Order: sequence, then C-alpha cells, then structure tokens
Amino acid sequence: MPPPFYTANYYPHLNGQIEAVDNGAVESVWNAEQLGRPVVKAWNAALAETQRTRGVLAGTPGRLAIPVAGDSEEARRVAMQLVDDTGFDPYDAGTLADSWRQQPNSPAYCTELTLDELPTALAAADRAKDAAIRDSLPERLATLPATATLEDVVEMNRAAHR
Repeated sequence: MPPPFYTANYYPHLNGQIEAVDNGAVESVWNAEQLGRPVVKAWNAALAETQRTRGVLAGTPGRLAIPVAGDSEEARRVAMQLVDDTGFDPYDAGTLADSWRQQPNSPAYCTELTLDELPTALAAADRAKDAAIRDSLPERLATLPATATLEDVVEMNRAAHR
C-alpha cells in the first residue's frame, strides 16, 4: 500500500511514516514528486492562530515574517506577494531542497519571528536535532495547561531551541 499523501507538515506520530522522508528526503520535494508538479512552501511555519490574528499592514513595526521556498523564482515571487497581502513579511527561503529549514520544529517553525530574526533561525536549523524536537511534540504539548494560549505554544517552540 502506498504511503498517504500530506499537504501540510510531516508529523510521523500523527500521519504515519513516509520512508523516503524518514531517510532524508525533504518533505516538500517528496510532495512535489508525488504530485508531479511544482510546489511552493509558504505559511507552514506559522500557526493557524498566528495567521488568523497576527497579520498587519506592511511597514508595521514588529511585523512577523513567513519563509517561502520553491524552485520556480516566478512561483516564489507570487507566493511572496500573497504572504505580504495576508499581513506578513515574506522571506525568500530559497529552493524546495532548502525548505527543510522551515519544517516542523526547526528554529523558524511557529516561533513568530520578524524579518530581521528569520534568517538566523533558518541558518540554525539542524535536521537531526529538529526531527528529535518534532518527535517530542506530544510530550511537550502535554506540559502545557489546558487553557494554553498562542503565546504559550510559541514560547514552547522557542524554548525547544535554547
């Protein structure tokens, strides 16, 4: 039986395992191969509540940034414009091969960073460490109160990299 197809972030403990990704394939590259068409990765590194409540006008101090990765410069440009239109500073994160730097629980993932902070977080990504942090998510979530806020979740994600 073929593995299930995922359109969002890969969490093996939630979705089942994809052998190719577990063996080092970048999840976005794997998705593009399964689809047989180009993929641009954007918005994956922001929580739904962040997307819903934290978008602001361009030029607003402290505006949050969203990494955008894709192999087509034109498609990346379109996605970056859409990110800007939704109230976030777009950051060109390079090709899909580099998009592992914004995968679940990397330093840039769901940590609400500004355009000045995001490049450092992307550069600090470590595939093995970030996968271990991703896989510890159930235990880390269990430490949050039942009434956890967006700020609590963001802080949990930031703390995982200190």
